[in-house]
Amino acid sequence: MTAEELRNSLGSMLWKAATDLVHTGKVNPVQFKDFMLGGLFYRFISEDITYYCNDIMRKSGVAQPDYAKMTDKEAEIGRKQIVSAKGFFLLPSQLFINVANKAKNDENLNTTLANVFRNFEHSAMNEASEPDVKGLFDNFNTNDPRLGATVAERCEVLTILLETIRDFDFAQYISSGLDVFGICYEYLIKMYALNSGTKGGEFYTPAEVSFLLAKIAACGRTSVNKVYDPACGSGSLLLKFKELLGAENVTQGFFGQEINIETYNLCRMNMFLHNINYYDFNIQQGDTLIEPKHTNEEPFDAIVSNPPYATPWEGKNNVTLINDPRFSPAGVLAPSSKADLAFVMHILSWLSAEGTAAIVEFPGVLYRGSAEEKIRKYLVSNNYVDAVIQLPDNLFFGTSIATCIIVLKKNKSNNKVIFIDASREFVHKGNKNKLSADNIEKIYQTQYNKKEEQYFSKIVSIADIQAQKYNLSVSTYVEKEDTTEEIDIDQLNQRITEIVARQSVLRAEIDELVKQL
Repeated sequence: MTAEELRNSLGSMLWKAATDLVHTGKVNPVQFKDFMLGGLFYRFISEDITYYCNDIMRKSGVAQPDYAKMTDKEAEIGRKQIVSAKGFFLLPSQLFINVANKAKNDENLNTTLANVFRNFEHSAMNEASEPDVKGLFDNFNTNDPRLGATVAERCEVLTILLETIRDFDFAQYISSGLDVFGICYEYLIKMYALNSGTKGGEFYTPAEVSFLLAKIAACGRTSVNKVYDPACGSGSLLLKFKELLGAENVTQGFFGQEINIETYNLCRMNMFLHNINYYDFNIQQGDTLIEPKHTNEEPFDAIVSNPPYATPWEGKNNVTLINDPRFSPAGVLAPSSKADLAFVMHILSWLSAEGTAAIVEFPGVLYRGSAEEKIRKYLVSNNYVDAVIQLPDNLFFGTSIATCIIVLKKNKSNNKVIFIDASREFVHKGNKNKLSADNIEKIYQTQYNKKEEQYFSKIVSIADIQAQKYNLSVSTYVEKEDTTEEIDIDQLNQRITEIVARQSVLRAEIDELVKQL
């Protein structure tokens, strides 16, 4: 099988197992998300620490080492070294495989798991990794009533969960070189988002859109200092830089902030599962607009984001915000009912002089008046807007509205903006539209090389945008192709004449037949 076929096979196997697990009727697939993802993460960290320990013992001359079969007392010797390297520690008795193998006979499995998760977190206390490990299993409540009304019922479901995840055969996928746990996690998050209705987009940006944003923000570079997402969700946008450049070429790490506590936990898990170690990422929880957490790490070379659409924020109700250096340059705050351009101003403020930001936005921010028009005026007049890209509709989970991408730069060499109408750059898959590799490349190359193409892209001067009252809608500048069929009036009239003549002949023939009858 090809790599793509292997990825699809792996994802299908996982999703079938996830849906089969809920046939007990206690929870639906979306509600079971935290347990499935948490269980997968538990297996990953167990295998990760086992591989690390076995490798050390093998290099030390131990024949056929197996950390999973060591005693807890023997393993304690290496605790400090393991925590320093991996950020956490698990005793052999706490490893996924050992707990899963004993699960069926463990009448207190819920308590066993709760203790494992607590000890996992405590292993990082007072260590550099503590903020990256703390609370990672908070979403996995082993006493959740959705698992069952009694301890016995909960343990039964937890046993099925652990045994199912234990029996996943990843051998052929690992041997093919795939990032198995990272792929599993991304696929599960996508499927949960797809089945979550209007809330799905809160924690997942489609992989193809994420990759396009990463390419745009990387701006042709082979390395960047730091990447940042102020509304990072499950981290899919940040992780595309690993795929695009390689983790080693994001030289100072991955940074993000997420307001939702559950999604914040997902993001940190996702970093570990994609082999981004604790010292290479800094994910924080909180409201970015009111309490930004990375003031000591900014500015950033590359910023990517899909901020929440039209979400309320404190805005003018907080008198201190107009003096905040992130927002004050525009002289006005984004509307209290719509924080979209507040995120844009925050991102611009934290963008390095040589950096590029790519931000997904709902189209309203491009043309609405009042405060938003004044913010656009500031962005355009100071030559920060590099490109505006209209995306196809029906790309995102939870909405079918066509979104756009705003590209910001502080180091432009001219005072022009390229507008790209990519609304027809998609393939249809299932009940959603999708950007293909060719679609992504065409959009990226057009934006990067500033190429004009009739009906697709147009380079516009700041003066012309000012003349349009700072309207940034792509349709204002890129002419739509007229796809209606051209009609030749003379030919149409000739055809009508022929039809009328033929009707006269037919009527005469019918009249003659009637007479004969």
